[in-house]
Amino acid sequence: MPENLYIALLHYPVYNKNKQVTATAIFNYDIHDISRISKTYGVRKFFIVQPLQKQLELGKKILYHWLFDWGSTYNPRRKEALLNVVLKPSFDDVILDIESEFEKKPKVVITDAKPFPNAIGYSELKDKIYKDKNTPYIIVFGTGWGLTEDFINAADIILEPVFGEGSYNHLSVRSAAAIILDRLCGR
Repeated sequence: MPENLYIALLHYPVYNKNKQVTATAIFNYDIHDISRISKTYGVRKFFIVQPLQKQLELGKKILYHWLFDWGSTYNPRRKEALLNVVLKPSFDDVILDIESEFEKKPKVVITDAKPFPNAIGYSELKDKIYKDKNTPYIIVFGTGWGLTEDFINAADIILEPVFGEGSYNHLSVRSAAAIILDRLCGR
């Protein structure tokens, strides 16, 4: 398993269905399911970026319940998975956190359902992550209707989309995270 891999779920900056920049709400299942996926595939930290204070408080309450309150004894396996979840108000804070661990800025890898001409494949990214162990990589997942164009354009790497058989391509972020991490870290 790679020791230089992080993931982030961004609630901002993302689009709503009208292509307006917005912040989306924290979703309980995303926290639980993506933390379990992260633990399974050896991700160092799973960051949740949420700029809205009330939403950050909700995230903290959910984590507190499962890490320190009744939930921690009710389901210790869930607690184990949630230990690598970190809430941050901005993506800049995520970058600073990773830099403090690695003393190096991470390579930002964007995921999106749309194809981009400069996107790389999974095997190419997997090779980079495993060969360049001294460089941290963070795979960024968006919520809502996807990450903003400005955020995507600022990334170091764009990963090719997950495609199914038909033309429908609107996976839940939890499903996309599972597929992508399996392709990058699975046996």
